[in-house]
Amino acid sequence: MPGSRPPTRAASRPPQPGDLIAGRYELEQLVGSGGMSSVFRARDEQLDRWVAIKILHERYAGDDAYVERFRREAEAVARLSHPNIVTVIDRGEDEGRQYIVFEHVEGENLKDLVARAGRLPPRRALELVLAVADGLAFAHAHGLVHRDVKPQNVLLSREGEVKVTDFGIARSLGVDRGVTQTGTVLGTGEYLSPEQASGGPVSPATDVYSLGVVLWELLTGTVPFDGDSFVGVALRHVQEPVPSLRERRPDVQPRLAAAVERALAKDPARRFPSMDAFAAELRACLAELERPAPVPEADREATLVVPPRRRGRLAPRRAARRFRRRTLLASAGGALAAVAAVVAVWLALAGSGQPGHSAAAGGASAGRSGTAVRLRGVGDYDPQGDGGEPAYTAPRATDDNPATYWTTEIYATPTFGNLKRGLGLVLDAGAPVGLRRLTVETPTPGFTARVEVGAVRQGPFQPDSATRVVGARTTFVLDGKRGRYYVVWLTELPPERYARIAEVDASR
Repeated sequence: MPGSRPPTRAASRPPQPGDLIAGRYELEQLVGSGGMSSVFRARDEQLDRWVAIKILHERYAGDDAYVERFRREAEAVARLSHPNIVTVIDRGEDEGRQYIVFEHVEGENLKDLVARAGRLPPRRALELVLAVADGLAFAHAHGLVHRDVKPQNVLLSREGEVKVTDFGIARSLGVDRGVTQTGTVLGTGEYLSPEQASGGPVSPATDVYSLGVVLWELLTGTVPFDGDSFVGVALRHVQEPVPSLRERRPDVQPRLAAAVERALAKDPARRFPSMDAFAAELRACLAELERPAPVPEADREATLVVPPRRRGRLAPRRAARRFRRRTLLASAGGALAAVAAVVAVWLALAGSGQPGHSAAAGGASAGRSGTAVRLRGVGDYDPQGDGGEPAYTAPRATDDNPATYWTTEIYATPTFGNLKRGLGLVLDAGAPVGLRRLTVETPTPGFTARVEVGAVRQGPFQPDSATRVVGARTTFVLDGKRGRYYVVWLTELPPERYARIAEVDASR
């Protein structure tokens, strides 16, 4: 392409750790490298903070086309202020090196997450992809198509934030000339839309397709099309039907499988009409996952004697099945007597606060027996930590909103990387009290925890329950030791290497 600016003097050597860029950004570690640029973790010496700095490869520094594309990336992302898009901080040239400075996101990308944890639970996959969809919908609303949506370009911070990065080949909607044109294939083969593979025009539907591939990978642990070469994979996207998601992952709900199939339609016109529409359908799928399963007719009759749970949720099906088995043992003439006997036993156990009630109920709400105690999340207990935990999220565990949560950092291993024995969520009862039950709800089941109690917020605390693996909703039966402050003390994290607690209920 004809140059419209004087050629840039290429740097004498590739950048490396220890280099100082623009007199303020000291390169610390190479964190990634692609065909066009390298990304370093760097220290901003002026503001004393970590940043990510992308540096154009020196072989392209004198090429106007690549420099222009690099400049456009900085300008494009600088216009996008959204919590799910990485923020641009600075851009410039230093001794022939073109660079862009971004906020530094400490964590991992989604490709690393899949490589480490394998396929994800559908709920978790939906949560991650919805955050990406929100960021991309914002970019589309501002006239930009990403064109290289893939797990490697989605960062997951230690605090659980999801951020889209690398708009290096983003294209403005409506342009008919520029540094990239129809007929040029740009993108990553495994996530390439059919129109990109064919060299056709891009649109928001292009990103819908690629995000559909990302969701497929999060759900199955693999991509729908792979191969030995970029061209071979690209041709499969154009020519081959998408394999059945439910054959690879039978537990995926039909509605979610249908949404992925629609996103991966070969014809852009048959996909969702916008990224917002795709996100709306994914939210509906998530809501369907969170909806209680329907109770069979026979079980409905059995559950009439069970007291209602908080927020109108149905009693656990395990308890309903147990009750039905008992009632079926009685003859038709003695059925009412049997029901009355079960009710009397249930009420007696509830009133006595015996641990046997919790076991029979299979982890029911703590508020089903005794007097409810209002707890307030006030921080974390991290005696061996460095202050890096997001303690400010603690109130979210007691705000009666299951969509918000207290969260830990992301660790190297589920056992906290041998850095500490554990950490906990601190809960304030308002006054000394002896709790009997404490129920935890979490979107990250699989962590190991126990409940501890103490007199002061900073500890020390003493165990008040047995240690157990926490499911989506788990009730701890407590010993009743008195104290004002309670801690949900985590000793091992789930496979994700971080844990979240959405709601905590308690009773005495």
